[in-house]
Amino acid sequence: MVPRAHTETIRLDRRRFLAASGGLIAAGVLPRSVLALSGPTTFTHGAFEVTVLSDGAFELPFSVVSPDATPEQLAALLGLAADAKGAAAEISPVVLKSGAEVILVDTGTGGLMGPTAGKLAESLEAAGLSAGAITRVIYTHAHPDHLWGSVAADGAMAFPNASFHMAEAELDFWRNPDLAAAMPAGMGDMIRGTQAQLAAIGERMMTFRPGSEVVPGVGVIDTPGHTPGHVSFELAGGDGLILTGEAITVPAVFFAHPEWTFGFDADGGAAGRSRRALLDMAAAGRKQMLGYHWPFPGLGRAEARDGAFVYVPA
Repeated sequence: MVPRAHTETIRLDRRRFLAASGGLIAAGVLPRSVLALSGPTTFTHGAFEVTVLSDGAFELPFSVVSPDATPEQLAALLGLAADAKGAAAEISPVVLKSGAEVILVDTGTGGLMGPTAGKLAESLEAAGLSAGAITRVIYTHAHPDHLWGSVAADGAMAFPNASFHMAEAELDFWRNPDLAAAMPAGMGDMIRGTQAQLAAIGERMMTFRPGSEVVPGVGVIDTPGHTPGHVSFELAGGDGLILTGEAITVPAVFFAHPEWTFGFDADGGAAGRSRRALLDMAAAGRKQMLGYHWPFPGLGRAEARDGAFVYVPA
């Protein structure tokens, strides 16, 4: 269960985030690179052809990036002007192709989080892919920017030929019928929206546990904290490739300070421990990392330095 005191912070920041994003776009504050659709980008890792797609992007106010830091600290880490108010965040679902499998990792926003997001169908087409070609959808977690592209506005499956896969702990958390009542009222719409998506998927949803493989070559890493059942994925081959999900949202900030809380983390302490463990593993093993919200295409690695980490883009 998310601590009530922290979920109240999430509630206030989420409202501010949604309002601020629209205002920044209207005012021309978001850079052109955020307003334009990124990608797609394709590369090979082990047995997989990896295609990084774009569902668009949005702006994260500094109060969301980390309530543990001052705006001046965040601006310095991000290389922004001292009076900056927020950080751009890409939304980058990934397609993994191997043999007959065409696996989509997270489904984006479904166009329900502002005008600069909801571009996944356009990005799939640009990559020469169709929604009907997706054989599996696997989720890092069930927040709106990772799940809400699963079901179309008319209730039809956005990926009609796919099976759906989520960590058992994550699915159990969101399917709790008493969840909305246990949370602050301001989170009700988000919770009900997620539960509606999960209800529409229904029996198509299958579960997995950390330590298993969703399919051969796609391992599941337990990274709870951002949500109770959040997971990351690791692709076999070479030194490994970690799809971080939202265990690490803003690399310039959380590589340097993995202990800082991200504003939408359900359990800040657990999220910080998961971040550090993931970064330790990646740095020690020289693994590649692919971040869902990182500067497109989000591919890089971690170097350990002075008790923290440095993000090195590929």
